[in-house]
Formats: sequence, C-alpha cells, structure tokens
Amino acid sequence: MVEIISENPFNELPEALVVDMLSKCDEIGLKLSNSFQNLYKIKPDIRKKLKEENLLKKDSDIMLPPSYPTCCAVDGSFSIEKLLSTDIVASASVAVEGLAPPTEVRHWPKPRHDSSLLTITHNSATNYITRAIMMCMELTLAVKAPHNLIYFDGSYITPIATIYQAINRLEEAPEELKILFNKRLKMALAAYIKILSSKKTDQIYAAVPKYTTRQVITHKILNLNSNYEDRGLLSFVLKPGELVGPLNVQKFAYRWYIEKPPLKSEPFIKKIIDYLDELCIIYYRPFDHIPALRLEVSPSVANNKNRLSVLLESVKSQCNVPGLMEPFPLYLADRMVKHLRTALPAIRKTTTQEMSQNWDGKYSDLYFAMHGYRTEWGK
Repeated sequence: MVEIISENPFNELPEALVVDMLSKCDEIGLKLSNSFQNLYKIKPDIRKKLKEENLLKKDSDIMLPPSYPTCCAVDGSFSIEKLLSTDIVASASVAVEGLAPPTEVRHWPKPRHDSSLLTITHNSATNYITRAIMMCMELTLAVKAPHNLIYFDGSYITPIATIYQAINRLEEAPEELKILFNKRLKMALAAYIKILSSKKTDQIYAAVPKYTTRQVITHKILNLNSNYEDRGLLSFVLKPGELVGPLNVQKFAYRWYIEKPPLKSEPFIKKIIDYLDELCIIYYRPFDHIPALRLEVSPSVANNKNRLSVLLESVKSQCNVPGLMEPFPLYLADRMVKHLRTALPAIRKTTTQEMSQNWDGKYSDLYFAMHGYRTEWGK
C-alpha cells in the first residue's frame, strides 16, 4: 500500500514534545539497525534450514503455463458517528476487480458493494456488533464473485473472532443491531464455510493479512530466539520469486466457544473451526519491490499443483506495480472503504440540513443534537 505522509506532520503538536520525540530517533535507529544486521548475518543459515525442511521453493518450479486467471478483492469498513443522544452507524463492504488479463473482459465492470445505515441509542456493544455485521457483508459478497481468485483482506481467523465477540455481547445491543446481525449471520456463516473449503476447482479464495504476529517458522522450524514474526523474517530471507510452504496453520491456543449461538448456527460454527484448523500458509515474495506476502488457503488449493500455480500466477500479476505492498485489487478496495469515515460526517450534515427545513424548535438544539462529538471507525 502506498504510504501517504502529511507535508506538515508536527503542526498540531507542542514544539517541546516534537523536539523530545525527534531526539530519540538516533537511539531507535541504532537499535533497529543492529536488529536488521543480526538478521543479515544469520540469513544463509536460515535459507539452509528451510531447504533442508523442503520449505524453500522457487515459483518457477510450481507455476504451469499461464492461465490468465481473473480476480477481485473484498474489504470492509464501518463507522460510528456519536451524536448527543444517538449514534449513526454505517457498515459497508466492497469488491473490486483486479488488473484484467489480456484475454478476458471484465466480469464486474463496477465495484460491487453492500451497506447498511442505522440510527440507534448509545450502547457499549455497538462497536462489536457493527464490526461483525461488516464482516458478514464481506463474507457474503465474496462468494458472489464470479472470478477465478478472490482475495480476502485480513486473516481467515478474523471473522470468527469478530463474530465470537459480537454474539457474546448481543443481548445488550440495541434491538435494530440485533435484528440486522441475526438476519445476516446464517448466510454469512454458510459463505464462510464455502470460502474456507474452496472446493470449486475453478475458484480459489485466499486471505492476505497485512499484519500478523505468527511465529511458527521462526520458533518451531528455525528455533530462533527472535521477536520477529514469520512475515517480517521471511521478507529479509526470501529472494524475488521464492516462497516458503505450504505449511499447516498454527493451531488455536483454545477453541472459540460461543455459549448461545443464535438461530441454530452452532453446527456452522463447529464446521468453520474445523476448517480453520486445516488451513495452509504460504509466504511468497513475487518481486524485489514487495515484502513477503502471507497467503492463507485451504488444503485443497495448497496440495494441488494446478490450483497452486493459478494462485501464484494471480498474485504475481497483481503485484507487478512498483510502490504497492499488496495485490492491486486489495490496495484499491482498501482505499475505497477507508473513505467511509469521511462520508459519514457528510451524511450527518446533509441529514441536519434536511431536518432544519421542518424544524419548529430552536436551531441551536438541532445543532447540539446532530453535532458529531466523536467518530469511531474500523476495518
């Protein structure tokens, strides 16, 4: 993802605070530099160990003649405008096509989307339920895609964790959110199962988390006493066109336990957890200008050379844009959904203007009631 830095990042900070923070840059830089140098020293040993474990491979040994797969990416966002006595709650997900292969026409000429907009009373559970609704939208939108490969922004573990948090706070949530969540949950869980199993031979689902703390390779395979997580370590180790894996996902420290799954969804949740325990992980660095990518796929993809070849071909073709740190459609979807947080205040202002035309009371009361005191958002 392209990093955007403000031209004047310290404008709103006190001068003494800025000076104090900048004075620590040398110390931080020295510490990080020493850490990176230590990695370079042990890099040959790490590569040797990965080869011995038959985990380090070249994409050219796996990739078959080009098949020009089509692809899209799904991402979501939510935003909560906290007013004086109520909240405006928005959730949305978008699906964006990737760079079109030379032999194909676009399947979805316009970005596809799903959204909801509600006004509810203040409640501490709103954040959890809204995030889960957003996740349900992403799952159901992903299975509608007609493409050969569908990228999912984030880890496949995130939806079950989000749904788990929402269900355990559902009883205290506002009624409107309860109804919307229950309405979408069962369909989303069925979509989740379809995504995790990836049974259709002409369609692959792959999760691509930007941030991860997993240390399976670092600790269990390489036996390194290092704080580096797998993706950060392998970004230093892998050369362009190399990958590590497939290997089994790190099992959960505990199984997700939901005391009262709504709408008889318990069988779906149990099946989802079983599929999550079977996931396979691949770390792939297609080019020099991009760090190693963590790809989460089902065993039916990881253990099939034809399907694995399609996956690597798609990732490589969608990362062939210098300056992007992830596949192109994921970058584009991410950029789109982030604008939800700027759109919601505009919706609030438009609503206020509409209300003012028929407002019989004092305009100051309307202003105080519709003023945004705090905005929360997430992905």
